[in-house]
Amino acid sequence: MDTERKMLIFILLLTAVCSPVFSGEWKATVAENLDALVTSCVVVPCSFTHVGGLLPNSRLRGLWHRQDKFDQFIYHEDQTRVLDNFKERTQLLGRLGENNCTLEITDMKDHDNGPFCFRVEVVRKETNEPTRDKFSFVEDCVQFKMLHDAPKPVLTPPKTAIEGKPYTIICSVTHTCPSHLPKLTWNWGNGGDITEIHKQHYGGNWEATSTLTFVAQAKDDYTDLTCSAEFHGGKTSSSAVTLSIKRSENYNHIIIPAAVGIGTAVIFGLLCVFMVKKYKKRIAELQSQVGAGPDSEDEKRRNRFL
Repeated sequence: MDTERKMLIFILLLTAVCSPVFSGEWKATVAENLDALVTSCVVVPCSFTHVGGLLPNSRLRGLWHRQDKFDQFIYHEDQTRVLDNFKERTQLLGRLGENNCTLEITDMKDHDNGPFCFRVEVVRKETNEPTRDKFSFVEDCVQFKMLHDAPKPVLTPPKTAIEGKPYTIICSVTHTCPSHLPKLTWNWGNGGDITEIHKQHYGGNWEATSTLTFVAQAKDDYTDLTCSAEFHGGKTSSSAVTLSIKRSENYNHIIIPAAVGIGTAVIFGLLCVFMVKKYKKRIAELQSQVGAGPDSEDEKRRNRFL
């Protein structure tokens, strides 16, 4: 019975010691596939958990290395241990004490495709030497698709632009470097309001959006409206649409001619009435003169005989 009890105690102790390692507490969440624009930058979202629980930054060391070469570091707090072609180009944006291992790489090269993996080490506070608690997350690494041409902005214009009405057009572009945002500009110089929004989509992909609103005028018809994107590192791209201005709906082209026609008809009618009245009056005068002539001669003859 004592032997069984001792064996049980030994198993419990062994479980307590080994459980942090085998219970799956060493975990990392890393964006596995990202586009990377050559000469620009990329930010790799990364978070992790470790057997030590929450520890201050001073007790943790974060490293990034090639997947198949544990000693080839693209990021290390000791710059002398970083590969020459990555020196001064990488930094941790996250705080290890908050389990954030987010990595930034600037001035992307064509050969920076990866894969690259994160490694965490729990270090002794006094000597900064690593303890036995360390882990490389070689199953959760990032790999880059290298882009030589900057992605073009996407324009989302409304179907029609109506003269005298507000017109809103949206320009958006995707990127993977939120630490250095692309700059969106318009070639529009006729006034208006511009609103910019930056938001994360998924897995390290971001979208920058610029919304332009202005009042469409007839003179803007067939004008090319261009949105340009300038990325960190100097590469640019642009997209354009040709404005088509629809005249505002009104009935002036019907009302004005009709009013002119009616006015002319009224004036002509009044003139005719006036002329008719004038001629009638003249006729009446002539008739009265003709009728009065013989009566006067007879009256004169009668007066002579008297």
